Amino acid sequence: MQSALSIHKPDKIETGDGAIHKALLQVSRSFYVWEVAGTPVVTYAENPQRLSGYRFKAFVPALRPQDLGDPTFKRRHHLRYAYVAGAMAKGIASVALVEALARTGVLGFFGAAGLPLDEIEKAIICLQHRLRDQPFGFSLTHSPDEPGRESSVVNLYLRYGIRLIEASAYVDLTLPLVFYRIKGIYRGAAGQIVCPNQIVAKVSHVEVARRFLSPPPERMIQTLLANRQITFEEAELARSIPMAQDLLVEADSGGHTDNRPALVLWPLMLALHDEINLTYQYPEPVRVGLGGGSATPEAAAGALSMGAACILTGSINQACVEAGTSLAVREMLAAARHVDVAMAPSADLFERGGQVQVLKRGTAFPSRARKLYDLYCQYDSLESIPPEQKTMLEQDIFKHPLEEEWSTVKDYFARRDPRQLQRAESDPKHKLALTFRSYMGQSSTWAMTGDPARRTDYQIWCGPAMGGFNDWVKDSFLEKPANRHVALVTLNLLLGAAVAIRANWLHMQGILLPPETGRYRPMRQESLSQLMELETTTESLFP
Repeated sequence: MQSALSIHKPDKIETGDGAIHKALLQVSRSFYVWEVAGTPVVTYAENPQRLSGYRFKAFVPALRPQDLGDPTFKRRHHLRYAYVAGAMAKGIASVALVEALARTGVLGFFGAAGLPLDEIEKAIICLQHRLRDQPFGFSLTHSPDEPGRESSVVNLYLRYGIRLIEASAYVDLTLPLVFYRIKGIYRGAAGQIVCPNQIVAKVSHVEVARRFLSPPPERMIQTLLANRQITFEEAELARSIPMAQDLLVEADSGGHTDNRPALVLWPLMLALHDEINLTYQYPEPVRVGLGGGSATPEAAAGALSMGAACILTGSINQACVEAGTSLAVREMLAAARHVDVAMAPSADLFERGGQVQVLKRGTAFPSRARKLYDLYCQYDSLESIPPEQKTMLEQDIFKHPLEEEWSTVKDYFARRDPRQLQRAESDPKHKLALTFRSYMGQSSTWAMTGDPARRTDYQIWCGPAMGGFNDWVKDSFLEKPANRHVALVTLNLLLGAAVAIRANWLHMQGILLPPETGRYRPMRQESLSQLMELETTTESLFP
């Protein structure tokens, strides 16, 4: 290679490890590393040039944050960056958060799970007015105990023309989900199939992923036809499309999770992705992204280097000022370490033994929720609970008599789903479950509102990635919760990933860097905007 290089000395030569660090940060520029008398030399010449007396060591091409990820995924969703912020329930992934993400050029999903329909409707109207054609989506979370709610949310999305949803917590496909995907499908003027409603599926099981990447089940197509919810043409075209055009592989995350190790799960999903594309030969290939741990530059770089179409983040966005949660929660998240998480029973999947991953530092929720589940498994009714256990529940967990809690539960379900009360009248075990679920449902609300009287009961969905992020930003301006604006967090992570990948390219060419030379530290908006060559004004991205 050296013999092919022309001999020319560029105008500017920089030496030392500091020169390499500076070159790594300038991600839009290619650079060369040479060596003379044991000292590294960096040049930015446009073409390879052999410097007289210098030994060529390595070449690093430009790699801008917008070059990361799969270009098809970015074009499909009109994104600048291959980055997705997953939905966080009860509006934690708020209007403000989704708007800030969209203006940054990444995809955010509003957290509609657990919210009344009128609040979801208000969020739709607000985001459609503010963002117009900029990218955003809404969540659709599987509700096995409330099938009517899933249908109502789907009908709301179709009525308002919500064309992109994140489907999560599904173990199997449901009729409302299939209806959303199929409704409105048609053949374009050039003969291509046009499917207006897109689904991004968040999964952690290969079997569930296969269902989403396959065409809609024939039995559900026939049911929708029989119910006259779709036309014969829509039914016919539906057999040639995948249920989800994009898959987000969810490894060890906050909230509903199976704690799957990303390095084990990803190759399995990638093999499925290849198999599906080969088997069905869809006109537009399905794409697969990876999340659950992508909270540091090195982790994000690892996911993208393994071939992820995009990276998915969650917990770190909840710690940002735009998140729909309290300052108390954001401060607790900012203090978390990667070991400060635990699994706890889930409110919506309580009777099935479902669990969520939550923060355990500073809250007794995980242990109290597990106690409730243990008692549910042990007893068949509220009345069968021994007096000493009942006293403990009333004093330590509910803070009032169980009869008073049941009265609150009845008022709630009389408005939301009266069928649950009808079932409870004939099934004492279900009455017991509804009462215990009430604590878990309220615990997330106490956290979001920052209720000081219930601080030890906060349910805060959180994965170990939060601790990794906190370690990365320690001693930087992002250490303080007040500085964690989601655009700054997102762009710092993307720029850091590009730097980490370029540093690894040097390593593979035999350049051993001192620890801090290849490490990216968070930057404030002025330096960040300059290095990323942002086309939009900083005022539109940052407060």
